[in-house]
Amino acid sequence: MTQEDPLVLRQDRADGLTTLTLNRPSQFNSLSKDMLTAIQAELDAIAASDSVRVVVIAGAGKAFCAGHDLKEMRGNHSKAFMQALFKQCGKLMLTITQMPQPIIARVHGIATAAGCQLVSMCDLAVAADVSKFAVSGINVGLFCSTPAVGLARNLGRKAALEMLLTGEFIDAMEAKAKGLVNRVVPADALDAEIERLAGSILAKSAVAVRMGKGMFYQQLEMGLSEAYDYASEVMACNMMSDDAGEGIDAFMQKRKPVYTGR
Repeated sequence: MTQEDPLVLRQDRADGLTTLTLNRPSQFNSLSKDMLTAIQAELDAIAASDSVRVVVIAGAGKAFCAGHDLKEMRGNHSKAFMQALFKQCGKLMLTITQMPQPIIARVHGIATAAGCQLVSMCDLAVAADVSKFAVSGINVGLFCSTPAVGLARNLGRKAALEMLLTGEFIDAMEAKAKGLVNRVVPADALDAEIERLAGSILAKSAVAVRMGKGMFYQQLEMGLSEAYDYASEVMACNMMSDDAGEGIDAFMQKRKPVYTGR
């Protein structure tokens, strides 16, 4: 890779699937300040797009993402830099949950520290069976506090804390059992599995997917009664959409629905 190569490669398809590939293979796609900026810019543009329906985040080279750029962090050893960096990373992770399109992590190699955090914050994740996951900051005297936020919301408490306190790797099947990823397949079947998962979502109503993702994350932060009130309102609004009417009519008429995204 040369200095002119983009840090994030974007590939758009006519069917609404967009792939963002982290493009620092020689640095194992570590999340430098510039890399975070590049990913944020792409996600912001995608969030405002009506043509993008599903996003895949992938990594170039051998690794998915090895976390923050430790060399950059040591070269800018001030609290102000660290605060700005972790705030920037937190904003990116929140953006993933707040944008209307579902985001799938395509994990083909290691995902460590903030890279493991990125997997945890993506809406869905598909991993090759050779992938490995760790939050390894503890091994260098640094508790992975920001990755803990995503892990604690995907894994059980004891499973998350074991990863955080030991820094030990888990394999793809254990990651699936713990709830970090959805599916595990052989490496040579990874792209086909991504296609199946993305295709299933693309076949659904865009308005239902958009409303549903937003509802899902918002209700997680609410009490039970408030969550039901909110979900009821969202569902009522969804029911009034053209797509819901078309979907129900198609079901009753035993035909395939034709959605318009309205």
